[in-house]
Amino acid sequence: MSTDVRITHDEQSAFVRESLEKADALRKKKEYKEAIALLVEALQYGLDKAKIYYRLGNIYVDGDDLARAEYAYKRALEMDPKYVNAMHNLAVVYRRQKKMTLYVKTYKKSQRLSITNPQKTDFNPDQKKWIRSLSRSVFFWLFGGAAVIVIVIWLLAR
Repeated sequence: MSTDVRITHDEQSAFVRESLEKADALRKKKEYKEAIALLVEALQYGLDKAKIYYRLGNIYVDGDDLARAEYAYKRALEMDPKYVNAMHNLAVVYRRQKKMTLYVKTYKKSQRLSITNPQKTDFNPDQKKWIRSLSRSVFFWLFGGAAVIVIVIWLLAR
C-alpha cells in the first residue's frame, strides 16, 4: 500500500484510474491479494466506487471467495443500481453458490436491466449519417406501406 497523500481531485482521480488498471493486470497474473489491497486503498477517495467494488468482486470470484464477491457486487449495485455487469456477475455468483432461486431472479433482473439501459456507444460521424439515413428509409417505407393499406381499404369499402 502507498502512504502518499493525494490532495487534489485530479491526483485522486488519476490514482483511482491507475489502480483499476494495475489491479486488472495483477488479476491476470493471479496476484489477487495485491490487486485487492490496491483497490481497497483506492476506495478511500470515494471515486468510481461502483467500478472498484465491481472489480473487487471479479477478483474475489477468480480467487474462489464467493461470499466476498457477493458482497462486492451488492455494494457496486448500491452505488449504481443500473450497473448491468455487476448484476449479471452477482447472478453468476448465486449460481455457483447453488442459490438457484436468487440466481434466476437476479439473472432475469440483469437481462431486463441490459435492455432498458443499453451501454453507451460512441458512433463516428459516418456511422451517425448511415443510421439517420437508414432510419429515414425505414420510416418512409413504413409510412408508405400504411398509406397503401389505407388506400386499398378505402377502395374496397367503396
